Amino acid sequence: MPELPEVEVVRRGLERWVSGRTIDTVDVLHPRSVRRHTAGGADFAARLAGHRVGEARRRGKYLWLPLSDDLSVLAHLGMSGQLLVQPQDAPDEKHLRIRIRFTDAASVPDAAAAAPGVAPAADLPADTVGTELRFVDQRTFGGLSLHPTVPGDPDGLPDVIAHIARDPLDADFDDAAFHEALRRRRTTIKRALLDQSLISGVGNIYADEALWRSRLHYDRPTATLTRPRTAELLGHVRDVMTAALAVGGTSFDSLYVNVNGESGYFDRSLDAYGREDEPCRRCTTPIRRRSWMNRSSYFCPKCQRVPRAR
Repeated sequence: MPELPEVEVVRRGLERWVSGRTIDTVDVLHPRSVRRHTAGGADFAARLAGHRVGEARRRGKYLWLPLSDDLSVLAHLGMSGQLLVQPQDAPDEKHLRIRIRFTDAASVPDAAAAAPGVAPAADLPADTVGTELRFVDQRTFGGLSLHPTVPGDPDGLPDVIAHIARDPLDADFDDAAFHEALRRRRTTIKRALLDQSLISGVGNIYADEALWRSRLHYDRPTATLTRPRTAELLGHVRDVMTAALAVGGTSFDSLYVNVNGESGYFDRSLDAYGREDEPCRRCTTPIRRRSWMNRSSYFCPKCQRVPRAR
């Protein structure tokens, strides 16, 4: 499932190619892709028509497009969801679920100003009037839905994700509050990193990478972390996510792509995740994989010591 860097790359693409445009028509081609919009696909399409799209926003793994009337379109990519900007005459993708067309052109900045992971203008047709936004989803675990926003929230935060914590790249993320929450939670560190009510955007891949960089075992009790140790861990979480964001995120298959259909390539830089039996890049000890909460945890048994029973 996409984590913060992958979703942020998509958000940047939406900001560049979709924000500021006015929705003309919406075609819902599969009901599961709007199942979180309880009024159904026809209502979803009718209510979006005519709205001007605000600046694309993100919190953790969720992204949304603010509209007028205190409403926002929330996108959840699930395991295989893709938001693609395509020419209107491009052939439909096999798993196309929702099509959104606009009344006006996208505002296209200079290629030199493009954010990391976002293709330059030359990669899309010069006539952007003919582009549309498509939601493609092979497994139909993701979807789009329309929600009221949190009253007074300047970013148009959908009310259904108000409980999601800020992410570590958010300027308003509170490091001290996160440390205190870790100490109170009485859990283990990887469980805490994946708890979206404590810190959002961190998934299995980047948790393993940050823990390897911090030399922390995934089952280390959070109550044993000192404030400096928590600060060090947060620093590594931010570093690994920033590095991944700079190269478009991590793609292990064709299911995660940016709005131009391109994959990220941070998988080439992973130090722990997916490297079972390969030598640790610090000490050459073979990386191990253990089953953990219906997932896998990758770690170095020498650098990341198993915590002693207390």
